[in-house]
Amino acid sequence: MSAQKLLLDYVYENETKFADRVYMTQPIGGGQVKEYTWGQALDRARRMATYLQAQGLEPGDRVGIISKNCAHFIMTELAIWMAGYVTVALYPTINAETVDYIIGHSGAKLMFVGKLDTWDEIQKGIPDDLPCVAMPLAPKTDFTTWDHIVANNDPLEGKPARAPDDLGILIYTSGSTGQPKGVMHGFGQMSEAAEGIVKALEITKEDRCLSYLPLAHVFERAYIETASFVAGTHIFFAEALTTFVADLNRCRPTVFISVPRLWLKFQLGVFKKQPEKKLEFLMKIPILGGIIKKKVLTGLGLDQVRLAGSGSAPIPAELIAWYRRLGLNLIEGYAMSEDFAYSHLSRDGFSEPGYVGIPYDGVEVKISDEGEILIKSPGCMQGYFEAPEKTAESFTEDGFFKTGDRGERKPNGMLKITGRTKELFKTSKGKYVAPAPIENLINVDNAVESSMVTGSGQPQPCALVVLNEDLRSQSSDQATRDRLSAEFERLLGEVNGKVEHHEHLQFIAVISEEWTIESGMLTPTMKIRRSAVEDAYKGAIEGWYGAKSKVVWA
Repeated sequence: MSAQKLLLDYVYENETKFADRVYMTQPIGGGQVKEYTWGQALDRARRMATYLQAQGLEPGDRVGIISKNCAHFIMTELAIWMAGYVTVALYPTINAETVDYIIGHSGAKLMFVGKLDTWDEIQKGIPDDLPCVAMPLAPKTDFTTWDHIVANNDPLEGKPARAPDDLGILIYTSGSTGQPKGVMHGFGQMSEAAEGIVKALEITKEDRCLSYLPLAHVFERAYIETASFVAGTHIFFAEALTTFVADLNRCRPTVFISVPRLWLKFQLGVFKKQPEKKLEFLMKIPILGGIIKKKVLTGLGLDQVRLAGSGSAPIPAELIAWYRRLGLNLIEGYAMSEDFAYSHLSRDGFSEPGYVGIPYDGVEVKISDEGEILIKSPGCMQGYFEAPEKTAESFTEDGFFKTGDRGERKPNGMLKITGRTKELFKTSKGKYVAPAPIENLINVDNAVESSMVTGSGQPQPCALVVLNEDLRSQSSDQATRDRLSAEFERLLGEVNGKVEHHEHLQFIAVISEEWTIESGMLTPTMKIRRSAVEDAYKGAIEGWYGAKSKVVWA
């Protein structure tokens, strides 16, 4: 990477070279969209930057954005950067308490409020005296509007620069355990990571991406937003969950990233239309198999995808293999907020289901004596905001970040994640259990939407299993329960046949209610909040152990 070329430099180049090229396509309701060229997007961002500089903020002050993904999120971020400030993005699904905590902890001086579904809750966490700007598509408020500001301010001139060491963003972790931490990233780290991602994935201005995973999370920020700054890609936005298929078909993405929970949901949607065994049979028939595969991918809106990625959490190897049989080049990566999603990636010759690939260029990795993965990445954070002690304890003496993940490496550098060190629990027999690998064995069953292995202090672990959407609606029917009980008893035997004796599941508890972000069971990136799930079923779990049944119903 050129030491002087940072994200804003790329943006200014695109503003000049591709002024009339469509950069972002934003749904505005009723099947209608609004397109923004690079020139239009930067003109609006520059006008907002002028406004921000007139508000009396000091260089380096933090400015918040709380919004679902939309074109104005990216324009706002550019305005914040050009004006000399730091972005604090909040998940659009968090509760008032977390909103209040992040605003207070970050010291945000102004807040942009955008497209939201739970404004009634979120607004309770925003101080009355905090200046706010309402972006287009925001809920109805009395705040000054984005359009009014843009119409009444001249564009900020020139090419305002930021230094490589300047703080650009605070990413507050989704908080699967404890209070979220503010991860600090400077322009140098973000720029080098974005360049490395674009190079490794061979992303170009001809590529199309759909932005729908939270932009407050590092995954979307790195692979969609900042990668688009470097490569000039065309970003489409999703309007709502109910329009997701239409949004996908509008975009026809060439590069598509998702998380394991959604890849599983896509698969279950396919099986709902075509039973798994029949589909597998049809795909093996010469000529017809190719037609069937193409039809399935077209139905998902993924027929133009040249590269599909999964990240944020472990994905079952069998699920990757299934998508590859369809003809979708699904690869798995591994990274975290602390390295700006720049760590490991599968690629040609290094792409085996169950492994997360090899290190990106410039990334060093080793495994500690305790089995923990240690990473030294060009995208490494500056530290945790206002937490020097926490920062210090997160690194080894030679500068490697302690990921908290356990792993194994092949001689060729391929990495396999074997669980989280903090997720390990000890049975009453004194044996440690890593839940994630066992959960991946369970999650390949198409009756299962998600699962969690638990059992600290018990003789053997157990698994809580959430039924898929269709089966949840049928779970009150006794005949259905009897059939599923037999199926889960079979699954229990299969899983126990693949794990060590101390990892054998004593029983499977079938959960007929969905775990959601809103209920607090999932993080905004759809990872399980283990402590929340354990708290919710704590009393029941003791009774299930006492029942001595292989399958119990919650």
